[in-house]
Amino acid sequence: MLAIVFPTINPIFLSIGSVEIRWYGIAYAVSIISCYLLLKRLYPKTQENTRLLDDIMFFCAIGMISGGRIGYVLFYHTEWLWRDSMRILQIWLGGMSFHGGLIGVVLAVYLASLKHHRSFLHNCDNLAYVTPIGLFFGRIANFINGELWGRVTDVPWAIILADGSVRHPSQLYEAVMEGIVLLIIMIVCHKKLIDKPGAMSGLFLICYGLFRMIIENFREPDEHVGLCFGFITRGQILSAPMMLLGVYLLLVRASITNTNARY
Repeated sequence: MLAIVFPTINPIFLSIGSVEIRWYGIAYAVSIISCYLLLKRLYPKTQENTRLLDDIMFFCAIGMISGGRIGYVLFYHTEWLWRDSMRILQIWLGGMSFHGGLIGVVLAVYLASLKHHRSFLHNCDNLAYVTPIGLFFGRIANFINGELWGRVTDVPWAIILADGSVRHPSQLYEAVMEGIVLLIIMIVCHKKLIDKPGAMSGLFLICYGLFRMIIENFREPDEHVGLCFGFITRGQILSAPMMLLGVYLLLVRASITNTNARY
């Protein structure tokens, strides 16, 4: 059996005195900057839109980090609430939930849209279009951190870890499917759905949920959580309502055309 030995990668990119710059933080920074630059191409260049985008990205950065951490605690480590509450603030040790981050981002977009009196669904659609970029960098950061490994396997592209176990590189599966493939789907469908507020968001929710459902079968369940009901992971359970909401948005909103909702 062929396999690849996991390279030893220091999760700390750079240390300056007591200040540590981690790959995880760099991934978040690159994701936010990349999404912002691409979003600017989706809106007419006006001062009003510049202010809107600045608020969307600022609110979303807060919503993504706070929502991701709170979601991780509520979905995967509720015992921290009464056993080790300080651990909740130690984001640099890892532990972010995509589903929690998604809720935080949606709330952030709602607040930014409300502040600027703009279409909430249209802003969500544009953000859904660029989000796969952030997902790609986030999963690469998971790989570098050596976290969220896949299940034991004997496939030729498996990764040999320091403990000797041979596992699926599930982080890279997610980087490809939730990042590259999903971005291609969003690009292909953008012109057809952008005039239908909510449709792009629905497409994103369906595709992400489907890809996550599939890849969870190769990803090792969290040790302290295991399989729910003996056959399904927590990630799959959380993805199910995402897909249902996505189907609703795509089917209902796809029948509505409203070009005035763009700007």
